Amino acid sequence: MSSGSSNGAGGREALAGFVAARLGKAPVRPAPARPTPKPALAQAQSFDSLPAYKELKLQRSAADLIGLGNPFFRVHDAKAGATTQIDGRPFVNFSSYDYLGLNGHPEVNAAAQGALATYGTSASASRIVAGERPGHLALERALAAHYGTEACVVMVSGHATNVATIAALLEPGDVIYHDALIHNSVVTGAQLSGAQRRSFAHNDLQALESLLHATRHEHRRALIVIEGLYSMDGDAPDLAGVVALKERYGAWLMVDDAHGLGVLGQDGHGLHEQCGVAPGSVDIWMGTLSKTLSSCGGYIAGAAALVELLKCTAGGFVYSVGLSPPLAAAATASLALMRREPERVARLRRNGALFLACARERGLDTGTSLGLAVVPVILGDSLKAVTLSDRLFKRGINVQPIIHPAVPERSSRLRFFITSEHTPEQIRETVTALADELDELNRGGSLVERLMSRRA
Repeated sequence: MSSGSSNGAGGREALAGFVAARLGKAPVRPAPARPTPKPALAQAQSFDSLPAYKELKLQRSAADLIGLGNPFFRVHDAKAGATTQIDGRPFVNFSSYDYLGLNGHPEVNAAAQGALATYGTSASASRIVAGERPGHLALERALAAHYGTEACVVMVSGHATNVATIAALLEPGDVIYHDALIHNSVVTGAQLSGAQRRSFAHNDLQALESLLHATRHEHRRALIVIEGLYSMDGDAPDLAGVVALKERYGAWLMVDDAHGLGVLGQDGHGLHEQCGVAPGSVDIWMGTLSKTLSSCGGYIAGAAALVELLKCTAGGFVYSVGLSPPLAAAATASLALMRREPERVARLRRNGALFLACARERGLDTGTSLGLAVVPVILGDSLKAVTLSDRLFKRGINVQPIIHPAVPERSSRLRFFITSEHTPEQIRETVTALADELDELNRGGSLVERLMSRRA
């Protein structure tokens, strides 16, 4: 035994000596030289040298020249609904989409607080891993029941819901037809998918059919995407007409009803109720939790196979944390209140109709708005929109300007979000102030002339 052990030790020593000798005799090889890097096409730049940032600074300088404050990123000191508080001052507020006044409702708050006490503030994981909570399932069941679909999935962001869904369903070789005024999230999702993207003129069924007739045969799968209530213009599509086209040409239909839920239809059920179309005629119902449902996030309602697929393949769901449990509870409570108290929808419809009638009586350009929660006043000039917003702000009215690139320059506007909680007096006084300030602004000459006079 000892002899074997001794031989083993000697063998290891011999091997070590052999390796050392070989290494000692081996020529020293220099480390391979690193390849010379090719010159960069452009050097890394500081962020303030980027063209987009320079354009932003130029816009702010122009506003400073005529004494305008920055209307964006204002800090609200209180819950923002029909009224709000900014820098300690009260305002009548037309910039928040709490359409049915449910944000802060006692039942909504209690639901959120109950979930907070039980589950904390975060799901702390993707739902596919360890982030699944009973509140997610309850909200999904409630939304599926609302639309009469087999299933539903909720995600943490409305924007991400569109991006993730479209990117998961479509790929190169497919085609996406969308309204020219569709939301940015749909365009982003289409670009990410690699599918061909084709837009048609806003709410123009004939233009959509012409596109389908000319190009549908070139692609494998097809998706048509429209909105329920268009958030910049306050108008709605002909759902029955679009359903007929999607059936004729063999396409899926996706409706982004983010601004339609709680607004469209006699009881606020959405675009299908507004148009008298069975909700099952639509393949994919998309919506957000941040408007009528006074929470945060997005959802897809549709066939069980669709939802199961998205839960396993949509990047914005699989690789993101689950919806915060208090937010899920708040949305569920808000949906129940909306369905139980249709008088909120009735008040909203009356308020929207009143605002639209008053605006048109004063000769304001409200475009194609239906007067259902979203009413634009189109001014056609970004500086004019910002100036008018600033003047109204000084009079205690908070309304945001919508300017290029959110809309084309000649379509710059003030966008008014109407809620069920605005009073008729607030609406009438706001339209009067708006029309009076616009008249005075128009009498003062063009804003370009005013800028030049300031520089002189």
